Amino acid sequence: MKPRVLLLLCLSLLASTNSFAEAVEINGIYYNLEFDTKTAEVTSNPNKYTGTVVVPATVAYEGADYSVTSIGDKAFYNCSDLTSLTIANTVSFIGSDAFDGCDNLSFRENSNALYLGSSTNSYAFLIKAKTTSITYATIHSSCKVISSSAFYNCSKLVTMEIPSNVVSIGNDAFSDCYGLRILTIHDGVTKIGSGAFQSCYALTSVTLPNSVTSVSNSIFDNCTALASVTIPNSVTEIGERAFDGCSKLTSVNIPDGVTSIGERAFRNCTSLTAITIPESVTNIGKLAFTQCYSLESVNIPENITSIANSVFNNCRNLASIIIPDNVTSIGDGAFLNCQSLTSIIVPHKVATIGQGTFSGCTGLATVTVGRSVTKIGREAFEECTGLIDFYCYAKQVPNTAYDTFKNASIKNATLHTPVESVNLYKADYLWSGFGTIVPIEGEEPDVKVCAKPTISYANGKLTFYCETEGAICQSTITDTDINSFSGNEVELSVTYFISVYATKEGYVNSEVATAILCWIDMEPQTEGVEDAVAEVKALPVLIQTQGGAITVQGAAEGTNVFVYGVNGMLQGSAIADEGIAILNTSLQPGSVAIVKIGEKAVKVLLK
Repeated sequence: MKPRVLLLLCLSLLASTNSFAEAVEINGIYYNLEFDTKTAEVTSNPNKYTGTVVVPATVAYEGADYSVTSIGDKAFYNCSDLTSLTIANTVSFIGSDAFDGCDNLSFRENSNALYLGSSTNSYAFLIKAKTTSITYATIHSSCKVISSSAFYNCSKLVTMEIPSNVVSIGNDAFSDCYGLRILTIHDGVTKIGSGAFQSCYALTSVTLPNSVTSVSNSIFDNCTALASVTIPNSVTEIGERAFDGCSKLTSVNIPDGVTSIGERAFRNCTSLTAITIPESVTNIGKLAFTQCYSLESVNIPENITSIANSVFNNCRNLASIIIPDNVTSIGDGAFLNCQSLTSIIVPHKVATIGQGTFSGCTGLATVTVGRSVTKIGREAFEECTGLIDFYCYAKQVPNTAYDTFKNASIKNATLHTPVESVNLYKADYLWSGFGTIVPIEGEEPDVKVCAKPTISYANGKLTFYCETEGAICQSTITDTDINSFSGNEVELSVTYFISVYATKEGYVNSEVATAILCWIDMEPQTEGVEDAVAEVKALPVLIQTQGGAITVQGAAEGTNVFVYGVNGMLQGSAIADEGIAILNTSLQPGSVAIVKIGEKAVKVLLK
């Protein structure tokens, strides 16, 4: 029977307080012996341990038997030629840095291995292996705690399964495990420490267990391959930098019950196109979504009262956002360089617009500022070169800096103010720079939002329709095949990703509608075709989502359509009727699903 590699992480709460009488060498291993209790501790070898070492359960010395119960501090320190180590299950304590520098000691299955026998206590050894050669490890059933930095920098570790007996994973426990690709965390874990999986570059998918209540600080910071994450309903907090630098992450569903999103939580998630933020969230930290270049739309919950500094800084594709009425302040650089924003309404409770808040919003055409604004910071509307209409309901001219409208096109824009305040604005050096200043006439207008467009495809043409009369649909279509390749073969997917929103002067941009257009191969046609050549016809199919529902339009009559979660479990099925298949699933908005139409599989993001 092949030996099973077992890593038992157990920490004894009570280290021995007895003093050892002397260190002796027995069969090549050095021990500190305690004569009164007849116990032995493995200690360092002045010539370093090499090759294969087996720590026995007992040793005999001068006619007496001693039980080996502990591994001393730095016992195998810098034993770089140690390749295999087996430790008897009588050992219940391992000292700090016991294996530090054992660069060739591997936990690989059926090869070089560290075996820690199952101890009778149920706590966790504090082990800091500090070796890059570990490729395989199993957590023993008696382990309850994986200690801080336990697997730090184990760059060759590929797979890790954390069983349900583990209740806590320490800070940086798997940090810098560059090769970790498959991670399974079973229910039972209630706490995962800060930076636990930081810089695990190969990790692509994670499902957090239902037993955790928070996504800790920097837990997946710089996991550059992480494309899918499932956050359970038990979570109430997302920590600072939790997903910072997860550049492959395309969507996140934040469950109801979460109240806080920490600073820089999703910073540099450059592929993130959509995120669902529940109404339970009351705080979004500064820089939370900075440089989420692909983010097209986001909802700000009604309970938010302050827009933090730089929270959406450099979200270049953010086309639509509604600031809730309860917001009282908008921080510095909150929407800096949001070039796709065409309109914005600052609610009436806002008193201060921060420095550089809308700087670089070159597409911003219509701005509405509420009646309570008293201060607009420096460079707040710098480089807003697309300005057409600026509505300011403040009767007293807001305090502004000399460069509030630096390099903005106010000479070509119209300023709308309360009737009784027109002359005050005209007399102000800065505000008088608007080309036209006119009174706001009639009742204060309600906020008008363009209707969300619909998408259809027929006869080789995409059609967008918006119920708002006169609205113009702005669309973006990307193709995964439009790339540069190196090599002799290129596999084409013929899949287009479509996003569209509606805009109209005086209206807030609509929500973004999305769809996927792909081609499904039909049976090869041979009739009327030259010998040895088959004509393959492709059927265009449009896939759209709304909540957990998925609509497939264009599939051949009777085609079977299936929906799977990223975990491979079937979520729903339907048969195309008159070219349409509608599948209702329990999947949440923001999650990823696999739609299989005949033999064609397409990954879709649920909106």
